Amino acid sequence: MGKTLTQIAQQLKNANRKVQLIYAFNGSGKTRLSREFKELIAPKSDAGGGDDEAGPLELSRDKILYFNAFTEDLFYWDNDLTLDAEHRLKIQPNSFTDWLLTLLKDLGQDGNIVSYFQHYANDKLTPHFSEDFAEVTFSLERGDDENIGNLKLSKGEESCFVWSVFYTLLEQVVSTRNVAEPDNRETRQFDRLEYVFIDDPVSSLDDNHLFELAVNLAGLIKSSEPGLRFLITTHSPLFYNVLHNELDMKANGKKEGCYLLERLEDGTFNLNTKYGDSNRSFSYHLHLKKALEHAIAADDVQRYHFTLLRNLYEKTASFLGYQRWSELLPDDRQAYFNRIMQYTSHSTLAGESVAEPSPPEKQTVRFLLDHLTQKYGYLQQQDISHG
Repeated sequence: MGKTLTQIAQQLKNANRKVQLIYAFNGSGKTRLSREFKELIAPKSDAGGGDDEAGPLELSRDKILYFNAFTEDLFYWDNDLTLDAEHRLKIQPNSFTDWLLTLLKDLGQDGNIVSYFQHYANDKLTPHFSEDFAEVTFSLERGDDENIGNLKLSKGEESCFVWSVFYTLLEQVVSTRNVAEPDNRETRQFDRLEYVFIDDPVSSLDDNHLFELAVNLAGLIKSSEPGLRFLITTHSPLFYNVLHNELDMKANGKKEGCYLLERLEDGTFNLNTKYGDSNRSFSYHLHLKKALEHAIAADDVQRYHFTLLRNLYEKTASFLGYQRWSELLPDDRQAYFNRIMQYTSHSTLAGESVAEPSPPEKQTVRFLLDHLTQKYGYLQQQDISHG
């Protein structure tokens, strides 16, 4: 029997670390965990909010900032269904968004939002805030004094824009709190803030931009004063890998504050502490998987692809805590183990060689890759939506 998400949220709170990094397969409850943690830090009952979100959000914003699927849902499109001419991204009015946008406007941060968005999306795609900051329109600047206006963003561009709003606020939070004397701060509205919870920011970015985003976020976290604590959940191996290395999450030879969130068959959850160098091997997983998929699709499986397959099983076993990679093989493990070893064991004689794989042996590579992908679903993260 595992734990409830409320119990896991309490475990994370009790850990009292500056940074905690959580990897989870999609569908494992990352987004729900962020809500449970928010409720633990700023319970609705304390604000008397009941079903009214205005009360709890007003309280929670003082103690915790969080970015997740619910944050993105606060931004929605007015598609002008009648004329199909005025596409506007509207911002759901409540105590949180009113406070957020008023604060950014008063502190003159709208330009930074535009800069971040253009950097990660398209340097010609320009947001235009309404005077009251209640909605945003977008145009494509062509550089010849002409522009194409009233554009609707793709889902990926929209997520990038919402993240740009949140990240601009987070930068303002860190820079403001880094002023040691509260009376000298530009605003006192961040004084009581304790936690920042970030769930899978901008997973639609390409690898280069996702890498850059992770580096920038890690730098911001490292520059923040000790009183502010961060929890980050992700299903992206690359994002986890970069954050883990940039934040140097090591202590006494072990990785501290690093976890794997698992959803059990009975609906409960485990939060397993992760040790060892498996924390650094996520991006390699993806390269191995992609190389194998290309070989299978081209019907060009060679001897060395058995080595890649074995490496993928080894890295996966290390990450999930298995002592032997063969434990991940399907039924009749010994037969599959022998077949892989046939092509991956190095010959001791220069003239000795192993025959090239036969068509059935090549099918074994496909079968074992499919088995690993389907049984250990984190390898399918690009095909699944929010956790």
